[in-house]
Amino acid sequence: MLRKKTPTFLFPIAGFALTILAGTILLHQRFSLTGEPLGWVDALFTATSATCVTGLAVVDTGTAFSTAGQSVLLALIQLGGLGIMTYTSLIFYLWRNRISLTDREAVSQTLLHDPKFSLGHFLKHVVLGCLLIEAFGALALFLLDPQGFAPFSALFHAVSAFCNAGFALQSDSLMHWRGNIGVNAVFMGLIVLGGLGFVVLLELAEHATGKHIRAGGSSFQPVGRLSWHARVVLSMSVWLIIGGALAILVVEFLLHSGQYAPGEELLGSLFQSVTCRTAGFNTMDIGTLSNVSLLVMMFLMFVGGAPGSCAGGVKVTTLRAMTAFCVARLKGRHQAVVGNFALDESTMNGALTLMMLATGVIALATLILCVSETGAVPHAATRGQFLEILFEVVSAFGTVGLSTGITPELSTTGKLTLTALMFVGRLGPIVFLQVLQELYTQEKFRWAEKRLPIG
Repeated sequence: MLRKKTPTFLFPIAGFALTILAGTILLHQRFSLTGEPLGWVDALFTATSATCVTGLAVVDTGTAFSTAGQSVLLALIQLGGLGIMTYTSLIFYLWRNRISLTDREAVSQTLLHDPKFSLGHFLKHVVLGCLLIEAFGALALFLLDPQGFAPFSALFHAVSAFCNAGFALQSDSLMHWRGNIGVNAVFMGLIVLGGLGFVVLLELAEHATGKHIRAGGSSFQPVGRLSWHARVVLSMSVWLIIGGALAILVVEFLLHSGQYAPGEELLGSLFQSVTCRTAGFNTMDIGTLSNVSLLVMMFLMFVGGAPGSCAGGVKVTTLRAMTAFCVARLKGRHQAVVGNFALDESTMNGALTLMMLATGVIALATLILCVSETGAVPHAATRGQFLEILFEVVSAFGTVGLSTGITPELSTTGKLTLTALMFVGRLGPIVFLQVLQELYTQEKFRWAEKRLPIG
């Protein structure tokens, strides 16, 4: 009797779950803390937030955790940023000099979304490249402000920024450096690089060096133009960053602010637009922003970064596909066109499914938090709280980590809900849909079709 093959997408889920469990146990220990004990729910929440590179925190990271505890968080962020299966497969590759089909498919599910991609040289260059980027980022932060960013602090923040985690060792995140162009530039550079996707990063490196890195090439070879995928990711990223920055600048500073200097206003708007790519740092007090700015930031958090990156969200490619779909329908065109290519049926089905699942998950989580945090309290007594809850939910789903300040005050039910949401957001709702679909037998027939009036 043949044994049924274990679905490969279960391996990343199991890997993340086991890592979170180990992190929870370690963060609960006395050696990880500086003072008051950390409850199991708070330890689970923090471990999930670090492994899923979110950044939401129920305690102050810089004061509640010892150096050992912060080191545990750093390890969880690094593991979660590239994905557990990436490191596991790399270890086995270096050990056996080959990668099994199961390893290949599991990494492809979470990192590449392309099971046919050759992983040998790719894995080595991805990990080494990411470590080099983080090392340069840490060195730059240390040189720019040796007192504010001691060696360990510089490394912690560089890894947190590149992995789009958003954990900071200061209680006010990066507000102390809101006018420091150098520090802001380093953080924004790390965040953007971490959110572009590892395939795009290696492609950019190939064009810079003239070497076909992904194929293991070491000699100079002519490299053609960027791939269609890379161009879509880069163009969408630029438009979202610039559009978000302009929206925040106009609404928050030009209309009614005045509390920051003009240079800080421009720099702060750009930084917040970048960090909404699921990084979670802030140079402005999120709790004092206008409703319009929060709505703009929620849209940016919902979209997130690129596929196969450290970022969460529904991804920029999904937004581009949905935009092309809407344009095609308005023009009466049967195909959704992006650049010089039409998107195939599987791509559009995936984009539509992901958008529906993401919207449904956010709506359900918001409903649960409204019940757990406000209960039967009249609406007049909870004005503004719905937007704060929705912002928190979108931030958790997009693995961003930005908050209006309500995270530590959430009930146990609220914290557990956000914990599950961060886990789903990091792995992607599509992965869990695949798990459910595996439980059902594929139908071998087609149902009779009939037209239903719409609209």
